[in-house]
Parts: sequence; structure tokens; C-alpha cells
Amino acid sequence: MKFENVLDDINGFGKFQIMIIGINFIGRFTLPCHFMMSNFVAAVPAHHCDFRSYDDEGIFKNLSWEEKILVSIPVQQDGTPSSCQMFAEPQYHLLLPRSPNVTETPTVPCQNGWVYDDSMFKSTITSEWDLVCDKRDKNKAAATIFFVGVMFGAVFFGSLSDRYGRRIMLLVSYISALIFAVASAFSTTYVMFAILRFFTGFCITGIVIVSAVLSLEWVDVKHRKFVGVIDSFSWSIWNCVFPGIAYYVTDWRWLILSVSSPLILNIITWRWMPESARWLIAKGKFEQAQMYLKRCAKMNGAEESSHFLNIETLSTIVETKKADKTYSYLDLIRTPKMRKIALSTGVLWFCLASSYYGISFNITGIGLSIYLTQFVYSLIELPAKGTVYYLLDKIGRRPTQMGALLCAAICLGINLIMPKHLSVPRTAVAVIGKGFSSASLSTVVLYCSELYPTVLRQNGFGYNSFMGRLGVAAAPFILLLDEVWEKLPQLVLCLLALTGGLVARTLPETRNRFLPETIEDIEQRWKNKKPLT
Repeated sequence: MKFENVLDDINGFGKFQIMIIGINFIGRFTLPCHFMMSNFVAAVPAHHCDFRSYDDEGIFKNLSWEEKILVSIPVQQDGTPSSCQMFAEPQYHLLLPRSPNVTETPTVPCQNGWVYDDSMFKSTITSEWDLVCDKRDKNKAAATIFFVGVMFGAVFFGSLSDRYGRRIMLLVSYISALIFAVASAFSTTYVMFAILRFFTGFCITGIVIVSAVLSLEWVDVKHRKFVGVIDSFSWSIWNCVFPGIAYYVTDWRWLILSVSSPLILNIITWRWMPESARWLIAKGKFEQAQMYLKRCAKMNGAEESSHFLNIETLSTIVETKKADKTYSYLDLIRTPKMRKIALSTGVLWFCLASSYYGISFNITGIGLSIYLTQFVYSLIELPAKGTVYYLLDKIGRRPTQMGALLCAAICLGINLIMPKHLSVPRTAVAVIGKGFSSASLSTVVLYCSELYPTVLRQNGFGYNSFMGRLGVAAAPFILLLDEVWEKLPQLVLCLLALTGGLVARTLPETRNRFLPETIEDIEQRWKNKKPLT
């Protein structure tokens, strides 16, 4: 007997499942906010060297602000004042109508810090700790450190939720993420901020992987696609809201507090979240599974079917000797087909995540304000994911995954060769490429969840999330490659998306198949290429 048969008897998509989806939808508000946080808290305001004590002849006090900049800061090729250099001495002769050529005038790095334009941001970590010029890499590292935390957190929560249960680890993630996020808002040094952001990412990833699997394991086969897309929609919807919050909350400390406080609501609503009956059965905890299944049947109006939910019936879903076994990440590579799936999905997640976030973090590169760019990038995800909902059943998981990534690669390639002065077409192509990468990201969560068996699903999700966050951690440094060659970041992202699309082609199709329960299901049953219905 399969768990899907039990769900069919008690209505595999009723009020009970809608309650779970609703709780998870609310619980995911803080996720895109923290994942995209560096776009705003680490934004780089316009800045130049601080020359306010730069007066050797007492003339400064009689000059206007524009004149002070003129005699203190060299002009770059684009006509704007330099951000990182200043004249070794004030060049008062530049105030004369016909000033001599100053191309050979000696300049030095900023000697007394920087002055930042606060018209857009009241405060960022960049202006707080001068993360500009020779400290630019520390600015990018702030995002990477967060995602390194997410990367290791995925492995931690993936393993422990397979061992101790989805529900308890979800609560642990809520509470710990709230504590570290709030603490990071009170950081007094960059090092303190970086450490606390690492642990925020470490803890918050539990919400991502546990809530997604918990939703998926409670719905029947025909609604798995719907739940996967709804989970993905929640990300995009809250991501559309985030730029509005960031627009009005321009102090980085208050912004972190604003988007972290809803975790309090998540902790309150957790009390109504059930444990995964599928996981309980896989672990041989039939009495607890029976309790939750009867609760589901009652809420879904299928109580007449609940008399079938006896211990004997549930024990036939998996063998007890299998249920008693403890699984680890090593089981992902012990058997041939499992090993092939793990290798392919790991590469897929790395390529997809690095290309998706590489596009997402480049919000200053398409000519719009960062708030509008963030909003447009988020908005395009809604129709993209709506199209995915249609295609997942129409053409299948694998073609959708592969096609979306290859189309994203094409868009990145077009922008690679398109002249920079064509700002409108470049913007349109960038937004379309973001849509394709988002469609691919929406597909991969559902697709890979269906590829792994119940006994390893959280381990598989944790491993894939680790590989994905490794790609995300690399994305900010990929963008730094513009110092080597302006178009190199775009080229690298294009090649990564292309590689991901080709790897997706090697994975099996999962459309209309029961979720595999054991590793044996992967090794034996999936040799049959026909869908299991």
C-alpha cells in the first residue's frame, strides 16, 4: 500500500492541506527579504573623499561646495568626481577661467575617510564602516557570508529534520533565526555583523527546506505541482513587497528589524502545524501518524474513511525494518541511481542558484533605480511561475527545467553582445532573463523533491540547498570579475545557466509518479520509464 492511497481516502487536498499551505505562506515572508537584504543594507551610496579638514591656506571656508569638490577631487573620464582619489594638495588654480591641464596632478587615496550621499539611504553598512574602494570586497563578502551560513544550515536542518522530524526543526529555525537577525541589527563592528549574518542565514534556511517538504508530503499526487508553485509564488509576492519596505525604511538597522519581526507571528502559528505523517510512518511511529491522519480526515470532511486508518494498514506502507534504519548523507551516494541523481541535482542547483542570484544582485546594472529594479525583477517572476504551473503537467518537469535554464542562458548571451547604449532593449532582455531563471528556480524545488525518496528527502533537500547556496555565495564574487573584464560576469553567468540546462536533461521525469518511499524504489521501480499512476 502507498501513502498516496491513504491521502486519496481522506481527501489529499482539503482544508487541512490549505491550512498547512497558508501557515507556510505567511512563514515565508521574511525569506526573500533576508536573501535580498544586501541589495539595500550593503548598497553603495554616491561618495567621495572627505576633504573637510583639507585647508592649508584658509581659503576653503570662502568656497562653495561645488568649488571645494573641484579643487579637491579629480574628475573621472565620465565627468563625475572620483570616489577613491583626491588631490595631494588643493588645486586652487582650477577655479581660474582657463585652468591648466591637470592630468598629471598627483593624487592620493582618501586620507580622512569618505562623505556619503544620504539622499537615498540614511545609513548602510557601507557608509557605517567605509566598505568602499580598497574595502569593496568586504561589502560583497557580507552577502557571501550570509549565504555560506545558509549553505551549512541547509545540511544541518536537512539532516536533523529527517532524524527528529519536520515540525520541531521548523520551530527551532523560527526562534533561532529571529534571535540572530535581531542581534545583527545591533552590530557595532563589521566583524560582529558578519558573524551574526552567518548565523542568521544558517538558521533561516530551515524555514526554506522544512516548510517546502512539509507541504509536499501532505498533498496527493495531482496537487503536488500546485503546492510547489504556490510555495514559489510566496517568495515572489513577498519579494515584490520588500522594495516598498526598503524604500521607506532607509536605515539598515531598522530595515533588518522590520523584516525580521514577522517571525514572531510564525512562532505563534506554528502550534497549528502538523508533523509529516509520511515521515512518521517511514520512522515506524504509526500511532502519531494515525493521530494526524484522523485530524486531517476530520478537517477535510472524510471521517467516514478514517476507520481504515488503523495501525495494521499504516504498517504496510513501509517495512518496519526499513523504518527503524537511520539514514545519512552517505546514503545519497551508496547506490548507483541514487548517486547519479545526487550528482546531477547538485550541479543543477549550483548552476541555477549562481545564475539566478547573479542576475538578482546586479540591480544597478540596467539603468533603473534599485527599488524599481528590485520590484520589476520580482514582478516578472509571477507570470513566469504561472507559466511553469501550466507547463509542469503539459510537457513535464524535466523539459520545463531544461528549457527555462537554456532560455535564461540565451538572454544572458544576448546582453553580452548587445551594445551598452541600447539601455531599453538591454533592460527588457535582463528582465526576461530574470523571469526564465525564476521559472527554473520554481521548478527545481518541486522536481528535486519528487526525485528523492521519503527516507532521504530532507537529506536530499539539505544537500541540494547546500550546493545551491554555494552557488549563491559565489554570485557576488562573480560580479567582482568586472574588474578583470567588464563583460566577464555576464559570460560566466551565461555558461553556468547553459551547463545547468544540459545537466537537467540527464535527470528522470517525475510527472504523475508516486513519491518514492525508499532507496529501493529509486533503484528498482524507477527502471520502468513509464509513469506510475
